Amino acid sequence: MAFNEMKKITLRSDDDETFEVEEAVAMQSQTIKHMVEGDSANGAIPLPNVTSIILAKVIEYCKKHHEEDVNGENKVDIKNWDTGFMKVDQSTVFDLILAANYLKIKSLLDLTCQTVADMINGKTPEAIRETFNIKNDITSKKEEEISKENQWPFEDAKPLSSNIFISNDTRVISPCFVC
Repeated sequence: MAFNEMKKITLRSDDDETFEVEEAVAMQSQTIKHMVEGDSANGAIPLPNVTSIILAKVIEYCKKHHEEDVNGENKVDIKNWDTGFMKVDQSTVFDLILAANYLKIKSLLDLTCQTVADMINGKTPEAIRETFNIKNDITSKKEEEISKENQWPFEDAKPLSSNIFISNDTRVISPCFVC
């Protein structure tokens, strides 16, 4: 094992819980990497925007992906692991997005955002509102107005599904949120 894989660093969550992590695992975060390399990490590295529950999940993700890099784990296995990892409640998904963004862990940010995209994919606007508990504050008059204002891409469009259209202008593939 390389020297930096054995070295440990301490991370401190927003709720003051500390986590001792292998440096190589923690360095998957560009934010932490810059703190360590910039010598601004004396003692525990404070992560004021990440709770201990979410930091534990982030560390779990980083450890698994570090093991994959070191052991050359099968891509199918890690993809299956990622799928299981994301079987959490909506609140946790959004907290993981915020943490991945703050910590600059691109692969985790991609995974969490893809999870939200999958939650939306193929759903009607009403179903999306229901999924995310979003109140529809657009009146039917305003919906009609928006539909008229945005009709031009759909004038010669062919439906791909009940709410997605493709125009003869191949640059326009658009979901219809008011259809």
